[in-house]
Amino acid sequence: MTASVTNQDALQLVVAVHRLVRSLRQATPVKRLQPTQLLVLSELASLGPMRIGEIAVRALCSQPTATTVVTGLESGGLVRREADPADGRATIVELTGAGRDTIASLAHGEAELLSARLSQLSEEELAKLRSITPLLRRLADR
Repeated sequence: MTASVTNQDALQLVVAVHRLVRSLRQATPVKRLQPTQLLVLSELASLGPMRIGEIAVRALCSQPTATTVVTGLESGGLVRREADPADGRATIVELTGAGRDTIASLAHGEAELLSARLSQLSEEELAKLRSITPLLRRLADR
């Protein structure tokens, strides 16, 4: 039997997750990047080099927007473009060492801040949160 979920339930979860992520990002003193730039860096970090078209699909933006984002990241030294070994006419985008360091720094900073916030929860609340984490990961991977 499938549980009944209303749009309001879904909206409340979306708002809560967005607020949590935004509050962590705003409180973490890391080089300021736009949300789409962070998304592109994290996709490159987890999936490896890819073409601009694939970046656009994964970042849910147009190809011109993806090109603009990559150009900004490239000027900041966080990514570089290389010839695609499979097709010399195309380029692939890959993280630089600075890009990897930026993602790692951001993730560690956010994790430290979240850890401090989690330490203020009760054991019961922490147990609930631990049980929900795999579900959130599963929803994110769809």
